[in-house]
Amino acid sequence: MSKFATGVTVITTEHEGQAHGMTANAFMSVSLQPKLIVISIGERARCLNKIRESKVFAVNILAEDQQDYSMIFAGQKKDGIHIEFDRLADVPVLRNALAQISCEVTSEYVEGDHTLFIGKVRDIKIEDKEPLVFFNGQYRALQAVSV
Repeated sequence: MSKFATGVTVITTEHEGQAHGMTANAFMSVSLQPKLIVISIGERARCLNKIRESKVFAVNILAEDQQDYSMIFAGQKKDGIHIEFDRLADVPVLRNALAQISCEVTSEYVEGDHTLFIGKVRDIKIEDKEPLVFFNGQYRALQAVSV
């Protein structure tokens, strides 16, 4: 799957009054009417039960200058990190993300070693920025090509 270029997201939720997040690239749009998305969370992820219990999550699509967020929420950077969250439809979101999509869980499906959460979009905020891209184990940036 490393040969499939993806955007980079951080999935956030709130559980017992505390914000939690994890880096993920398993995210896609499901439907425009109604607005539905899906995220895929591994069975060993600490956020799995937090999303299951809270019934809400946000997808933060990272901008090209937010690689640090990806690394922090993947557990690759740990020392002295303090994240200030904003809120969108009462769910914690990352400041200055390319897009923030706040959802409520409408369905969940356990498939293999992952749980798929279908989320109904409650609110969305979009910025005019370039995305952070991940391909073949490395972060990348998009480059415009003349056609």
